[in-house]
Amino acid sequence: MQMKLVWTGLGWLAVGLGTLGAFLPLLPTVPFLLLAAFCFARGSERFHEWLMTHPRLGPPIRDWQAHGAIRPRAKRAAMIAILASLAIPLLVGAPYWVLAIQVPILAMVSIFILTRPSGGPAGSDPARISANDAG
Repeated sequence: MQMKLVWTGLGWLAVGLGTLGAFLPLLPTVPFLLLAAFCFARGSERFHEWLMTHPRLGPPIRDWQAHGAIRPRAKRAAMIAILASLAIPLLVGAPYWVLAIQVPILAMVSIFILTRPSGGPAGSDPARISANDAG
């Protein structure tokens, strides 16, 4: 029983961080929601069901679980955040070694994000993946 409470607590922590990520450009949302779904699946069937059927939080989780898909809007937001995280060090005159670390890591993250299939636009069937998006 204690482990279920730990998993549930970790799930709520992840939901909180994911919610903050919706408003803070450099904090990811969906990875925290995926972590919350993982934790709730082990800690609370009720909260897992709530998260998976939530009208805002559920679709990106279901897209990822069903197809490894990231919605186009989320891809655009991620690319904007990546560009911002590169622009800020340039604007504040950070040392070049900072960019030498950031550029390859963010390039790999960008490649990963951009090569995932795209889920349907908001309001469409969340499981819909077109043939063009999958290939």
